[in-house]
Amino acid sequence: MEKLRFYDEAASNFYSGEKITCFPITSMDFYAQRFQKVCKSLHDVKNLSDLAEKEKWGGIIPFEDEILDKEHVVVVTDAELNIVYASQNITHMNGYRPDEILGKKPKMFQGDGTCKLTTQKVSEAIKKREAFEVVLTNYRKDGTAYQCWIKGSPVLNKTGKVVNFIAFEKEVA
Repeated sequence: MEKLRFYDEAASNFYSGEKITCFPITSMDFYAQRFQKVCKSLHDVKNLSDLAEKEKWGGIIPFEDEILDKEHVVVVTDAELNIVYASQNITHMNGYRPDEILGKKPKMFQGDGTCKLTTQKVSEAIKKREAFEVVLTNYRKDGTAYQCWIKGSPVLNKTGKVVNFIAFEKEVA
């Protein structure tokens, strides 16, 4: 038990500088799973912040809030809609690892049950460089359908040019 005391102290020191104010203590297995998830999420926050800096995004996007608090999947495309980044939690939602979808278009998640009117609405918003929010039927890697809430918007650089599109996504009932 003495070794666990040092682990708790180390974890407390680690979290003291983060936005996370508590961590589960009911079981070490649960804690380890949550700790791994938080570490992956923090890695995504850093990578997205680096991407925003590299592309000279004009606005500030609250990645910590979207990923850590709301647990949204984040997908970023370039101006031509090729996926350039996907948060690691996408695997839990649809079975694809981020590296499997890089360079592909988000249409890869659509299928026979995807509403054409909804995809047309998204296409029009993208053409007009406007934000959109929809729920549509997407498909997992194994072919099963799921309802996906998507909130997307163009990302402008500091000169006002669209350099990326970003989407926050979550499976809904």
